[in-house]
Amino acid sequence: MNRLILLLFAASALFAADTKKTEEEAAMKRFIDVLQTFTSTNADPVDLDQAFYVGAIPGLLRHLDPHSVFFDPGQFEQVKSMENSTHKGFGTVVSVLPGRVVVLQALPGSPSAKSGMSPGDEILAVNNYRLDRLEFEQIIELLNQSKQRPAQLIVRRPGSVRLLELTLVPQDMISPSVDRAFLLQPSIGYVRVTSFEQKTGFQVQEAIEKLGGNKLKGLVLDLRNNPGGLMNAALYTSSLFLQPGQTILSVHGRNVPETFEKVPEGNKPYTFPVSILVNAKTASASEIVSGSLQDHDRAVIVGEPSFGKGLVQSVFPIAEKTGLALTTALYYIPSGRSIQKPFKMDEFALGATAAHPNERTDFKTDKGRPVPGGGGIVPDILAQPEEYTQFRQVMEGSAAFTSYATEYLRTNKIDANWKPTPQIMDQFRVWLSDRQIQPSVREWLAELRWTQIRLHTEMFNLAFGVEKGDEIEVQGDAVLQKGLAAVLKQ
Repeated sequence: MNRLILLLFAASALFAADTKKTEEEAAMKRFIDVLQTFTSTNADPVDLDQAFYVGAIPGLLRHLDPHSVFFDPGQFEQVKSMENSTHKGFGTVVSVLPGRVVVLQALPGSPSAKSGMSPGDEILAVNNYRLDRLEFEQIIELLNQSKQRPAQLIVRRPGSVRLLELTLVPQDMISPSVDRAFLLQPSIGYVRVTSFEQKTGFQVQEAIEKLGGNKLKGLVLDLRNNPGGLMNAALYTSSLFLQPGQTILSVHGRNVPETFEKVPEGNKPYTFPVSILVNAKTASASEIVSGSLQDHDRAVIVGEPSFGKGLVQSVFPIAEKTGLALTTALYYIPSGRSIQKPFKMDEFALGATAAHPNERTDFKTDKGRPVPGGGGIVPDILAQPEEYTQFRQVMEGSAAFTSYATEYLRTNKIDANWKPTPQIMDQFRVWLSDRQIQPSVREWLAELRWTQIRLHTEMFNLAFGVEKGDEIEVQGDAVLQKGLAAVLKQ
């Protein structure tokens, strides 16, 4: 009881920075009176951890903003492990489809590789749950849960009638936030960043150097689906492309002194043309990078408007190995724009100070180009992924590419020069017809290029690993191709 009251006092000190001490004491007395009443008179015993962790503290935070959250001991431990780019897992890259999970790659030295799992294997069951009876979202949830403890898998290997029973024990896996880096064409690099963690800036720089460094003639930096992360990583990444002394962002908050983050003196940035890909899931630190480079006319932004999360989140450790993530300030990019989109104040009654809409409309880049405010980053070139047609849904939902590639590789060996020739595409079409997938001639021809790229990608996924498969897949990425065109025009 005493330790939980201590937790409440620690939390309340954060929420009531502007209230008088007497008001805090009165509020605390009311809460303790209620606590003592229901713990002593409730019909059933009261789980105090549940009452605080699930009820009282989240209830206080609910009125602030959607990003201020409470972490129970388990969640807080996960937050700390995320900062170190580690997570529990088996080291398996899989293709998840409705009712099916097919292994694309078992990372060297990982639990999956040690168990003998290999590309093309199909996972039929996890911990006695048959996957063919589950929906897509249920499979994802089951796979995520299974990473927390030893998992029993039933696996079917291509060409074998005997099912394999494997036990995989999860271990800490290092997850580099820069997960892809290759050349789109000679001297034009591509780097994909999935999050901003402690070493992300160094990983971006290392990836660029491996691709050619200053000898590159252009770079496409992919920040799509990047939810953000650590501000310092965003500052370092931005400084790779900006001149010494240029402002990257400023921070404004009620109890936070106004500060400006600038590119360090003596910085030697890359000077080749850059385009940055963004979408609606690009948020926070990734918006700092794309926004600062846009405001300084250093990069062309391509894609869809970004999420609009420009809040400074400070994580406070409190009692009982728990923590709080609270909004303490707002980020502003060099033109003066706030990244944060305004909240609907009827949903967050106490959050008026946490969301400042951009009232100005005269924001301009260094070269005088007008850029819109209102939160988020609006691309210079709007671009959307290609339409996901019914034919594509059927092909993906049936696992046609993975199944055919698995069968093909069982009897054929391919090298890095392999391509889906017209003869192979004809064979693939016959194979599809035998499985009741029979598109019309018009539909087949309209989707032929997409089908070739997807089959080519899946062959390389299984034969050489998903990194090589990604190098093929980008050929059909409409947004990325516009990003490449933007680089070539600069």
